[in-house]
Amino acid sequence: MYTRPSSPASPDPSASGQGPRNRRSNARRTGTVGTLLAAAALLVSACTSGGVTSATKSGGPAAGAALAALPRSTPTALAPYYAQKLTWRSCGVPGFQCATMKAPLDYAKPDAGDARLAVARKKATGPGARLGSLLVNPGGPGGSAIGYLQQYAGIGYPVEVRAQYDMVAVDPRGVARSEPVECLDGRAMDAYTQTDFTPDDAKESGRLVDAYKKFAEGCGADAAGLLRHVSTAEAARDMDILRAALGDEKLTYVGASYGTFLGATYAGLFPDRVGRLVLDGGMDPSLPARRLNLDQTAGFETAFQAFARDCVRQRDCPLGKKAGDVGKNLKAFFEKLDARPIPTGDADGRELGESLATTGVIAAMYDEGAWAHLRDALSAAMRENDGAGLLVLSDSYYERDAEGRYTNLMFANAAVNCVDLPPAFSTPDEVRRSLPAFEKASPVFGEGLAWATLNCAYWPVAPTGEPHRIEARGAAPIVVVGTTRDPATPYRWAQSLSRQLSSARLLTYEGDGHTAYGRGSTCIDRTINAYLLRGTPPSRDQRC
Repeated sequence: MYTRPSSPASPDPSASGQGPRNRRSNARRTGTVGTLLAAAALLVSACTSGGVTSATKSGGPAAGAALAALPRSTPTALAPYYAQKLTWRSCGVPGFQCATMKAPLDYAKPDAGDARLAVARKKATGPGARLGSLLVNPGGPGGSAIGYLQQYAGIGYPVEVRAQYDMVAVDPRGVARSEPVECLDGRAMDAYTQTDFTPDDAKESGRLVDAYKKFAEGCGADAAGLLRHVSTAEAARDMDILRAALGDEKLTYVGASYGTFLGATYAGLFPDRVGRLVLDGGMDPSLPARRLNLDQTAGFETAFQAFARDCVRQRDCPLGKKAGDVGKNLKAFFEKLDARPIPTGDADGRELGESLATTGVIAAMYDEGAWAHLRDALSAAMRENDGAGLLVLSDSYYERDAEGRYTNLMFANAAVNCVDLPPAFSTPDEVRRSLPAFEKASPVFGEGLAWATLNCAYWPVAPTGEPHRIEARGAAPIVVVGTTRDPATPYRWAQSLSRQLSSARLLTYEGDGHTAYGRGSTCIDRTINAYLLRGTPPSRDQRC
């Protein structure tokens, strides 16, 4: 689950004079990247070393110990990293500066080489006293924090927040500008995203396995050494080096979706250095990959049912007049595309098959502002045999541009997810046995999301993490935000994370879409702004 794909269908808030809207806060697309790879793949992770626990095998909540805090004193071998000075320079975007930070590639062997991480900032605009640095991360894993800063947070966060904080972002190791993991070129990625992820027989499941293996081999060939060191725990330790390099005593941070897991991990490792942390679209670190994927499947079904109820109230709904028929009609449409894809007018000759169509629908579930575009796209596809609109949604999810180039989002997403947790499934037979549970969670998306969890089974490096609780005892108050009908980070995850973190306050948004801050709720925004600017956390279990 990464920040969530920004939806081209969402209205442009800049036209209203309110500045850009936060249209993307991806949840780590739960643990995999398969054809829908992204859709399920942006979300599964956890840290700490160790083998497969009984919780991982059973699919139940983790019963292991909480993430242990690191010693307060900085190890001598890491002192040069903590003492480094950042050299800021112009980076081509007016008002922003960039720098490069060094971190040890392997924290267990700091003298074994460096990871070079890209950092960007926009200095506080004033007037008023500067409060320090505010680090932001949009999620993923794999979403570019620098891109998010330059395109949204640095210009779209509330004026009073930007006036008092230097807005800062670092692309985590393996992501975007920070030694990015690369796996497939554009043409190969096109083929990968069109792979049938709802195989009907052994031959088709074999093709899907081959696609996962080719993807994994490409990643391993590009950066086998780096792949071992892109975990969330290592990224959280990098954030502490950045905190020191920025001259801040404590970390102030807003993380969305997977960014909540990154922020919570930081709190668990460095509870005494927690300043004001906002974790929006909370993830549950105590769950193994299978349970995370199953919960997220149910989350997409919850969001889809909200879409269905809205759709049948519109004159242009192409999926029926009763909410109960919408899912059945969409499933039947997907089955038709599986047998006979339809044209899209794409310059590269891509047709709209079941895989791309499903990804397009899932992309629209992240933001209710995309529902009108989804209705238009489905109407064109179902009534006019024109798949262009759904292809646009799918491409936005995968971050594919008009020239056929992909960002490294999906590559980094798989790299982090597959090292953070043991795989949900190891063989196609294991997936088949679990299909009833996934299809019960979502009759429309369950089958595809189940198969999407198989990709980590073929990853070229072994996982280093396992499910665990994060308590962060001794940390200052942390605000966890949950949206009741969030598709990618189900509300129950925010509830669980807030119960684990010893100092957490749960802020609930009763609404649709993925994440809540900056998405239109005055109550949510006012509450978070008060916390960031005055250090006043919400009352426990506040609802908006």
